[in-house]
Amino acid sequence: MRTTMIAKLALSLVLLVAGLAAGNAPVRAAELVMFDDPACVWCRRWHAEIGPSYPRSPEGQLAPLRRVLIREQAAAGVALASPIRGTPTFVLAQEGREVGRISGYSGADFFYPQLGELLAKLAPPIPDPTPSQRSTQAPSDLCAMC
Repeated sequence: MRTTMIAKLALSLVLLVAGLAAGNAPVRAAELVMFDDPACVWCRRWHAEIGPSYPRSPEGQLAPLRRVLIREQAAAGVALASPIRGTPTFVLAQEGREVGRISGYSGADFFYPQLGELLAKLAPPIPDPTPSQRSTQAPSDLCAMC
């Protein structure tokens, strides 16, 4: 009976920690979904030329990359405007919906300007509707000693 109680307590603790971690996980408003295929020469070229530096770029910070195999596009979790027909295809998604796409890869000189045009279409973040309630004045009862 004691081991059952300890097991239940341990499970509760694990679930509590997992819930707290999930509650603190950042929600990505935008992401760049790359639909690719291992046999795609242009996908491999993108990975060689852009891939290593993309996560550190301003664009990569704003829209982190997520790779999805073209044959798994139905499970990508993005509402696509139309099916993906070729690789590589880069879909900029915001809150799970397609904002725009880049079909193909024409080289590093063209990729970032094309991506910049898509990023300009992103909706601005919604400001927090509740302003800070912090006061800069001291409570009046503390000043009674002044």
